Amino acid sequence: MPSFSSIPLPPALHRSLETLGYAEMTPVQAATLPALIGGRDVVAQAPTGSGKTVAFGLGLLHRLDPAFVKPQALVLCPTRELADQVAREIRRLAATIPNLKVQLLTGGIPVGPQLASLRKDSHVIVGTPGRVQEMIERQALPLAKIRTLVLDEADRMLDMGFEPAIREIVKHLPPKRQGLLFSATFPDDIRRIGRELLREPLEVTIEGADEQPEIDERWFEAELARKPAALAAVLAQYRPESSVVFCNTRRDVDEVVEALGRAGIDALALHGDIEQRDRDEVLVRFANRSCSVLVASDVAARGLDIKDLAAVINYELPHDGDTYRHRIGRTARAGAKGLALNLVAPREMQRAKALETLRDAPLHWSAIRTVAKVDDLHAAMATLRLDAGRTDKMRPGDILGALTGDAGLAGDAVGKIDVFPTRSYVAIRRADAGKALERLRARGIKGRKVRVVRL
Repeated sequence: MPSFSSIPLPPALHRSLETLGYAEMTPVQAATLPALIGGRDVVAQAPTGSGKTVAFGLGLLHRLDPAFVKPQALVLCPTRELADQVAREIRRLAATIPNLKVQLLTGGIPVGPQLASLRKDSHVIVGTPGRVQEMIERQALPLAKIRTLVLDEADRMLDMGFEPAIREIVKHLPPKRQGLLFSATFPDDIRRIGRELLREPLEVTIEGADEQPEIDERWFEAELARKPAALAAVLAQYRPESSVVFCNTRRDVDEVVEALGRAGIDALALHGDIEQRDRDEVLVRFANRSCSVLVASDVAARGLDIKDLAAVINYELPHDGDTYRHRIGRTARAGAKGLALNLVAPREMQRAKALETLRDAPLHWSAIRTVAKVDDLHAAMATLRLDAGRTDKMRPGDILGALTGDAGLAGDAVGKIDVFPTRSYVAIRRADAGKALERLRARGIKGRKVRVVRL
């Protein structure tokens, strides 16, 4: 593939790419970047994990005037998790551009702090359609100088009913702007909205965007009342290092987490009723391997940046083939093989048959092994939360030094360290977590006492 050096980007962006280790372009980047930099509208079909965020991130940053501190680019995403992921990637790409500001606007958190943040102008706005529309209605978000509009995972935004909000937002944008639409699928609605909102866009389809990755799909019959036991049994049978269990409703998510807990399996819930801080902690614990089972609804899980996911388990089958494909595709990223386990109650058999017809291949039905008692399925790591973060000048190196120095832990006992503005999280080998907690509470970090709790 061609290298980024062949693209006429500003020197600052080339420095960022070199720092991040981005040398060769992915197919979607090679196909779209020349048009993006040339100012042309683009509609691109590309699978998750194909590098599209870097593509449109470079495109919108190329068009920005850093000296003009007003919103110049707007990126709309279907969920707050994806919006947060996109905002972080744009900040990484813009690290060499002095004082460039990216503002995140999503629902699920109080509107007050976001209103306060908007009083300080930004260059790039990344958000969900509902919250962006609310800020426009409050006359808190000026969009008259927007140069680039990005609709990321547009197919999912339409599936979630955001088309009216998107159209209302577009009414407030200047007519002369660049429009970029990225989608994993190309249904008729995507083509229609592309024609209506963009100007003679270049259409790009990445080869393999519609192909399923290599996933071992297993199907199990389970009576509805026996599904919790069946789930525990398949987890004990396959023992995935990490898995996401999908449910169709928030209530079922909570019930499944409780049932797994009774069976001796640690699991965490992720759905729309969970407060933002708690959601952040759930995702930190899942990413640092101190929780191996995440039970989630589709909306909550959309856009999650989950690397090396061993298995996806459909506790309940979704109602359509696209959702099924999105779910199981999370377990086979970047060419890795995946595992999808599907529990099917009698009332769901018609959905299974519909998926079989859609696949044009027979389903692989397996028997669930009877498990008298679930062996220890605890995660290998545990998480400690420290009530100090970037605003307290806390750094990952400070935490690592305290643990391997004063606390006396071996380096391989310490896992991923995440530092947020007011809190920090560190994964500790489960057998050493008690010792680490005791030592940090007693000795602090760099001579400073810090409140520490085990999650």
